[in-house]
Amino acid sequence: MTTTSIILIVVAVVALWLVLAYNGLVSLTNRAKEAWADINVQLKRRYDLIPNLVETVKGYAAHESTAFENVTKARAAAMGVGSESPAAHAAAENQLSGALKSLFAVSEAYPDLKANQNFLQLQKELGDTEDKIQAARRFYNGMVMTLNTRVQSFPTNLIAGMFGFKEMDLFELDNAAAAEPVKVQF
Repeated sequence: MTTTSIILIVVAVVALWLVLAYNGLVSLTNRAKEAWADINVQLKRRYDLIPNLVETVKGYAAHESTAFENVTKARAAAMGVGSESPAAHAAAENQLSGALKSLFAVSEAYPDLKANQNFLQLQKELGDTEDKIQAARRFYNGMVMTLNTRVQSFPTNLIAGMFGFKEMDLFELDNAAAAEPVKVQF
């Protein structure tokens, strides 16, 4: 082999590695963004269920307006977060989870409500949605962790720096109680 052949082989291997590293970072970034979109889909479903749940409980507990207002305000705040950071979403979701817990506490005082089929169905759907949100958060955090590891690790960090790949934020809940799904069983 000549020196020129060896140099061409080395250049080809380095070029191949650059392409693979770049494409790997693009793939991880896109998967993390997709995971974030999955969280938003489940949160939208949750936001759509909440007015139905509030209206069902209102029919039985009309004098408990504070709990209804708190849930409505927390829902509006959570929906208004928009494309802000995962930390902003987590804070809004903490408030909404707390408001929902107070709504379910109000419902415990009304045995007829707890037996109402519409209320039971809404509870079931909300519980299912909470499970899906939790799974979507875990998937998102897994993708972000993998991406962040690649962005930080040598030699991929060189490619990440050259092409502007940045670390993404994990979706973390500040409050340990908010990490629990909303309790929907009595």
